[in-house]
Amino acid sequence: MVYRKRLNSENISFVICEMNLICYQRRADHSENRWSGQQKPDWMLGDGLSFSKRLIEARKQMLSGVRSVASTQPNALQLHSLRPMRIIIEHDPESASNRAAEIISSLVQQRPSCVLGLATGSTPLGIYQKLIARHQNHKLDFANVTTFNLDEYVGLGPGDPQSYRFFMQENLFNHINIPPENTHVPDGRALDFDSYSIQYEKSIQEAGGIDLQVLGVGGDGHIAFNEPGSSLGSRTRLKTLTSETVKDNARFFDDIENVPRLAVTVGVGTILESRKCLLVAFGEHKARAISQAVEGPVTAQVTASALQLHPDVTVILDQAAACHLQRKAYYAEVEESHRLLEK
Repeated sequence: MVYRKRLNSENISFVICEMNLICYQRRADHSENRWSGQQKPDWMLGDGLSFSKRLIEARKQMLSGVRSVASTQPNALQLHSLRPMRIIIEHDPESASNRAAEIISSLVQQRPSCVLGLATGSTPLGIYQKLIARHQNHKLDFANVTTFNLDEYVGLGPGDPQSYRFFMQENLFNHINIPPENTHVPDGRALDFDSYSIQYEKSIQEAGGIDLQVLGVGGDGHIAFNEPGSSLGSRTRLKTLTSETVKDNARFFDDIENVPRLAVTVGVGTILESRKCLLVAFGEHKARAISQAVEGPVTAQVTASALQLHPDVTVILDQAAACHLQRKAYYAEVEESHRLLEK
């Protein structure tokens, strides 16, 4: 495909979306071959068209200027507003967390029954604290919101203080008016992880898909527990953690030997199907990963770089996390333009 006549600031997002569709096309082709002659999983069934053919049709409509592929089926590919990755650099984690909370709050107010994808770890803590404050002081209503978390350690039950279910209850769910049945965290003690992973994907689809996915990033550039080398089309599954991730997460445990070596995690492909992604990172120890994810090549060795293929991504950083970015001045100019347009 030749884009020489089309590459400019106005339509560069078409190329990005084209790359996104190619990524899904490869996944679809692989899946069609894998399941040849066998009963196919639910996400490959639907309207009589193969997943590959639906992608091709979606591409044709996208290039014709159609905003989305209309469908009443939850497993149909949806194309949404196409825009360049937005990089917001705030002074410190406090202001960055506040900015992220504003984006989430705005969505909840505009779409009270929205579906949020949530993350754990130290990065989103400030965001959750601000959401709690908005709920308590400004009556931000979560009664109809549905949430899906990215991952969970294998072997830890919901009552374990180191489990991500426990983390979410203590740091968000217990302090807002979200119904317990609307919150979903992967089960680290499932008896059959293959079947459970398929069901978790199906639950996301049945909820209508993720409207906004909150993401942190690991020091090696991974998102969720999609460690370096993970397929960019991967789905929910078991994943073995790298020694670097185990070392990074040891601060949450009494001893590094107590850190689980396995986790159940949504895949990169699952994340890319979210309508909007919000990547947040603080601290100089995340600077290299952010530089690779935002300005480096798209590669399975830095799974966060796959977000370059997504049509609607906002990255919120503090100054320290942004220190290795080569185009900081340009991102500031773009953000100033956004602010003027939003007034």
